[in-house]
Amino acid sequence: MQQVNDFLVLIDSFIGSAIWFPYALLGAGLFFTIYLKFPQVRFFRHAVRIVTGKFDKADLPGDTSHFQALATALSGTVGTGNIAGVAFALHLGGPAALFWMLVTAAFGMCTKFVEVALSHKYREKLDDGTMAGGPMYYMKNAKFPLNGKNVNLKWLAAIFAFATVLSSFGTGSLPQINSISSSLLATFGFDQMITGAVLAVLLGLVIIGGIKRIAAVTSKLVPAMAIIYFIGAFAVIFANLGNIIPSFISIFADIFTGSAATGGFIGANIAYAFNRGVNRGLFSNEAGQGSAPIAHASAKANEPLSEGMVAILEPFIDTIIICTVTGLVLLSSGAWNEKHQNIFEYNDIEILSNQYSEKNEQDLNKIYNHLNGNSAETKYNGVLNVENGVITNDDLTFLHARSFADDIIVYEDDLLDTKKLFSGNVTITNGSISDTKSLRFEGKSLVHSAPLTAIAFNRGFFGDYGQYIVSIGLLLFAFSTAISWSYYGDRAMTFLFGTKSVIYYRIVYVVAFFFASFADTTIIWTLSGITIALMTLPNLIGIIWLRKDMKKTIGEYGDFFEENFPGVKHPKFK
Repeated sequence: MQQVNDFLVLIDSFIGSAIWFPYALLGAGLFFTIYLKFPQVRFFRHAVRIVTGKFDKADLPGDTSHFQALATALSGTVGTGNIAGVAFALHLGGPAALFWMLVTAAFGMCTKFVEVALSHKYREKLDDGTMAGGPMYYMKNAKFPLNGKNVNLKWLAAIFAFATVLSSFGTGSLPQINSISSSLLATFGFDQMITGAVLAVLLGLVIIGGIKRIAAVTSKLVPAMAIIYFIGAFAVIFANLGNIIPSFISIFADIFTGSAATGGFIGANIAYAFNRGVNRGLFSNEAGQGSAPIAHASAKANEPLSEGMVAILEPFIDTIIICTVTGLVLLSSGAWNEKHQNIFEYNDIEILSNQYSEKNEQDLNKIYNHLNGNSAETKYNGVLNVENGVITNDDLTFLHARSFADDIIVYEDDLLDTKKLFSGNVTITNGSISDTKSLRFEGKSLVHSAPLTAIAFNRGFFGDYGQYIVSIGLLLFAFSTAISWSYYGDRAMTFLFGTKSVIYYRIVYVVAFFFASFADTTIIWTLSGITIALMTLPNLIGIIWLRKDMKKTIGEYGDFFEENFPGVKHPKFK
């Protein structure tokens, strides 16, 4: 599995984790923000009025209401990114990473406005009477100006649709159930395989009903899960009210320098904080990825821009509100930079030659540079000598989750109920555990993702019961995301191979959902980053190419609105 993860990391280093990717993403949002004169600000109030049904008509073409389309799209974005993803970004890049998540959302509001409007404009009605849309349809049906001629981009549409199928697993299925099962195991001791089996059956029952059943379920799940989560989050924030102002300051204080070392957190430079913040911000709100337009294509509307207006609200709700609340919980509680007793994931372990001390400033700087890509310390090759569970080597440094690991104990089996101490040798190759023995490493280190959020939620008025809110919230958030992403993959398969292919896709989707419940989390997160990038790049190319079409569409909506709603106050569309 380590070799698989290393291969995926190599691929991801050229796309999703490459230095140019966040610049491309933010650049597209910044371009449209200026080109369209800040539509996320100008049209925000109008968007709220649309989603509340103020301008709805009963005979509009489509399958769902504006609110149901928004709820379906939100259920696809509000998931592990808001609970596990924020904690992961904070773990990797420190408080400064949260700032870049918010910046991604601010520009992402405009990007999503554009991609949804264009996708809705060029949607199609299928033989079964349902609507199908998304970036693959505007790529296929829109006229792209090229050398004085208008062409379509069917080849780019096929690439995007194929990437959507892959991303439905890498974003919607695999990391969602993995986070659910890991959280329920840590909180309640539920077996991951049983959790996966039960939820896979429920998932199958929902998605077999298509978009109308999906919309009916998600429109109820989204408000319920938001209420539950906010109750738990504000119980922590109010319990740690004195830390709120310092927490806000920490988010903005180091945005141009990176986050300094504090507690067990070794620190992150500006490039790493920026990259991780933008990357996790995209994973959370999916602006520019092209996924949400697929859900919005089902909305009842005869003007594409009205649905684009609704989409403005998604990054605002998902990232600016929910992710900020999660970030304040993590920072105000102090859990994010403390070492906690945990079970070490093999892929989070890195063993270096030579002894480095966390208390020695020179050694700390060396590890800081190593973890942030500024230098490379020598990785250990050899064996760990273990006596009664204790590592006796004095020629190495054991890192876990980007922190110095303390009080390490090695057990003979990786099962949680095994307490038999291990004695013997463990083979280490290039800093990683390559031994085939079934061992469990426990100790103190930083933690990340959903387990970190659960720890933080325990530091509120609910005490240890706070972790149950995280587990329940994660269950609802992530399960609803898996539901929505099944529909995205469903529409992509329909585009590529026709409606008959959908049943086979749904079977594979549910089966993969089950197996991911007990797979390695690090590999799943790496795969997710790759699939996000594979969707995003074709979509960004398409919407920038159609920039004039988008500006024209805004003007057409202004004419439509003035004709159909005379005397109603509205923003300036031209």
